[in-house]
Amino acid sequence: MIQHKVPSLYGPKRIDVYLSELLKGRFSRQELKAVLQNGGILLNGKSAKPRILVKEGDLIEGSLPAAQATTLFAEKLPLNVIFEDDDLLVIDKPAGMVVHPGAGNKKGTLVNALLGHGSALSSLGGHQRPGIVHRLDKETSGLLLVAKNNRAHRVLQSQFESRTLSKTYTALVKGKVEFEEGHVSEPIGRHGKIRQKMAVSHSETARDAETRYRVLKHFRTSTLLEVKTLTGRTHQIRVHMAHLGTPVAGDELYGTKRPGERLGLHASRIEFAHPTTGAIMSFKSELPNDFKAMIQKAENG
Repeated sequence: MIQHKVPSLYGPKRIDVYLSELLKGRFSRQELKAVLQNGGILLNGKSAKPRILVKEGDLIEGSLPAAQATTLFAEKLPLNVIFEDDDLLVIDKPAGMVVHPGAGNKKGTLVNALLGHGSALSSLGGHQRPGIVHRLDKETSGLLLVAKNNRAHRVLQSQFESRTLSKTYTALVKGKVEFEEGHVSEPIGRHGKIRQKMAVSHSETARDAETRYRVLKHFRTSTLLEVKTLTGRTHQIRVHMAHLGTPVAGDELYGTKRPGERLGLHASRIEFAHPTTGAIMSFKSELPNDFKAMIQKAENG
């Protein structure tokens, strides 16, 4: 059961977003949205749908499902740990590894590997995502942060939200990028027809997204970029590059993919303040051999 009064000085916000923040670590936004759609939550005595706005003084009541028992299990999988201390791990994830279990991916994920590694993991991300502060797409390789306790998780997450944490990617895109440096500031939302896709969107559910890029090298039919994300939206770089007409190489969802071609996206550098000491920490990841082979092929093309 939930019975909660929205505190004073609180501005309007969608109820599904508000509840996901209020109940962070217990329920995901999708789980709460399902409860709302099924009429399980009342706002000021009336059934509330996910998009309704809550404001100061509103009363939220209703029933929430019992927390799901975890179905996670440890697996002894290769795990490239770049750094580890009592608060966090920095992992170099290979392309092809899913970050956490979900529909169709119950094993072989980074979370399964972390459990097999024997690490303590934070619980704020939810029962299926222990330790996961941020994600990388399955086919994206590179650096990823993992929190070992809830305090570290909160501090690292606040750095993502305040944009004080820096993430840099190397991307190989199809076509010629016109300007040597550029900035894409277009909101991203769920694709209107294809559920697994995101898209540049100006619907009320779309979220602000900012991407900066710099050309590293021009090839005959492609371009190598350094890309920085100022926000962390699903598929952000892939969507923004496709929006520019230069989709990431090997992107079957937003562009084209040749047989055997990997996604040309690698999280190459991350910089953040340590959650306990405050010291600035910076890590780099070399391009994997299969990514280097893509670049070599582009140079010879």
